[in-house]
Amino acid sequence: MEQAFLQLQNHVYVFLMSMVPVVELRGAIPMACMLGLPWYEALLSTMIGNLLIVPPVVLLGREILRIGKSWKVTSRLFCAVERRTLAKQDVINKYSFWGLAILVAIPLPGTGAWTGALLAALLNLRVKNALLSCFVGVLIAGIIVTAVTYSVGSFF
Repeated sequence: MEQAFLQLQNHVYVFLMSMVPVVELRGAIPMACMLGLPWYEALLSTMIGNLLIVPPVVLLGREILRIGKSWKVTSRLFCAVERRTLAKQDVINKYSFWGLAILVAIPLPGTGAWTGALLAALLNLRVKNALLSCFVGVLIAGIIVTAVTYSVGSFF
């Protein structure tokens, strides 16, 4: 019973970690590997967590940025986030649906579901297309990070 509770606790931990900006599933999958979760459970938990943030950010991202930029304490941070996010719009303008999916799929800092969803909001992309594109990107990123993490992790 104690082992089952610990396993559930680990799932919740990596699930929540995958929802954190910058960390996302790129950081949560290696953590799941270190916690001893099987690759398929890690992939599923982190993908669900990472994808849950996409609809609210796509739908409310512009409004959240507007409010954040209007407060003196957070203005610089939110302006910087908007500037860094919009710097990636060339990929979307050039490749449309696949550009957003690729941006989300690349497992590097400054890319991912948060960036893709926010960029979709800022560029007023159709919600349905943005959600599907982010889903494809998260799936690709999840497969890449899981394959690399669990193949390299098996050596240790």
